[in-house]
Amino acid sequence: MLILLCICIICSFLILTLLSYFFIMSNLQTLKSFTDTLKQQSEYAPLLFIGHGSPMNGIEQNTFSDNWELVGKNVEPPKAVLVISAHWLTHGTYVTAMEKPATIHDFGGFPRALYEVEYPAKGSPVLADEIKTIITKTDVGLNHDWGLDHGAWSVVRHIFPEANIPVLQLSIDYHKPAAYHYALAKELHSLRKKGVMIIGSGNIIHNLRLVDWQKLGEENYGYDWALELNELFKSKILHREHDALVDYQNLSKAALLAVPTPDHYYPLIYSLALQNDNEDTVFFNDALVGGSLNMTSVLFA
Repeated sequence: MLILLCICIICSFLILTLLSYFFIMSNLQTLKSFTDTLKQQSEYAPLLFIGHGSPMNGIEQNTFSDNWELVGKNVEPPKAVLVISAHWLTHGTYVTAMEKPATIHDFGGFPRALYEVEYPAKGSPVLADEIKTIITKTDVGLNHDWGLDHGAWSVVRHIFPEANIPVLQLSIDYHKPAAYHYALAKELHSLRKKGVMIIGSGNIIHNLRLVDWQKLGEENYGYDWALELNELFKSKILHREHDALVDYQNLSKAALLAVPTPDHYYPLIYSLALQNDNEDTVFFNDALVGGSLNMTSVLFA
């Protein structure tokens, strides 16, 4: 009887070992299948910084959203999209790791139609794992609760309206300075070579307290300091003066009016860090809104 019991225990152990082996091999095969599709390309996937502005741009057809659509029509479709949005601020760094990220309506006081929008792009747990692996500056948490906030879906639904490309988000550790984010972003560089489009989504000039709500409809309306700062930011970006842009507080006396809080500015830092030396810098949606916001966006390709 004792011998029979021992045999049963040994058999159970062997079965569990085999099941674990096949589970591990299955996961490895899934990882290999995905990374094989992200073949090293002769050119890097496009890199963007998008001034996303109002959530209403997610459903309106205007100059801004029309130009986002043009981006999608004129670039080679990426294997995946990674968005660094001004609206996912965390303590620590996280990446969305679910199969089906939810569409988050993280705003209030807008028309019902905006809350009814769903952007059903898939996620990619495998790519999330790779991002966690390649970032060594900090331990990246795999998040299954966030989804896609309006800094991501309001833009990407115009660029890729068919929602047929996996979309992930990387959070911004709001407790860290710009230089930290610049260094962390550089660790994502290999993803561009594998066909992952990276988008920083925020606004370079973003001061809601000073917005002139009566002039939101006036084309390219900006306060003098905002117009001046917009040109200064563009000049620094064009000439790759990244150190000055990281140290933005000392860029100009008006810099703290343009960037009173860094949440919408940090996504630009990620895009700058990922720029290659030989890439062209193309500005679009270069306009001021309500005096103290700019929609200026950049394509690096």
